[in-house]
Amino acid sequence: MTQVFADDGNRVPVTVIEAGPCTVLGVRTKGAHGYDAIQLGFSPKKKNVSKPSAGFFKKVGVPVLGVVREIRLEKTEKAQAYQVGQTLSVSIFEPGELVDVVGMTKGKGFQGGVKRHGWYGGDATHGSMFHRAPGSIGASSDPSRVWPGHHLPGRMGGDRRTVLNMTVVRIFPEQNLVLVGGAVPGATGGLVLVRKSVKTTKAQQQKATSSK
Repeated sequence: MTQVFADDGNRVPVTVIEAGPCTVLGVRTKGAHGYDAIQLGFSPKKKNVSKPSAGFFKKVGVPVLGVVREIRLEKTEKAQAYQVGQTLSVSIFEPGELVDVVGMTKGKGFQGGVKRHGWYGGDATHGSMFHRAPGSIGASSDPSRVWPGHHLPGRMGGDRRTVLNMTVVRIFPEQNLVLVGGAVPGATGGLVLVRKSVKTTKAQQQKATSSK
């Protein structure tokens, strides 16, 4: 993360995201596939390319790309407006616009309940022999089992998370960079998906527009 200063002098924490250029690899239409969507590719890939992938990119006439994702279009958009080989840049976003950012959270591996679920834990002093252990996880003969979803130690992180209604603070088309206000899921250099916001109220949109 970094920070920028707004026109009114306020300091705004932002995350810098490299967004594009993305190449259209396929078009899904409602008539042929039942829904409108486009398939996008990002980040050139030169090593360890499988033969099926190489054949696919050769067919569409595009250099091999390492990341391929399918993006559903809004009801107001039509898939016919896009063509295979077309390039989409960060210019599709505007400062003040609200977007959703989807990413994978940092993987923490196997963790105990104190770190994974925020358990309080036992006393650290006064002869206590109970510090970070789970303790009782249920009754005995009734119900004679552990209820599903009970908070226990286990694998932590590595989950898909979506942050809604993040404000686009600035864009830099020459560097394919977009600055969004706040933090996004995942580690530095991780892969994220930036999409048009899907749960925006009029009040949120007006607030974002007035703060740009």
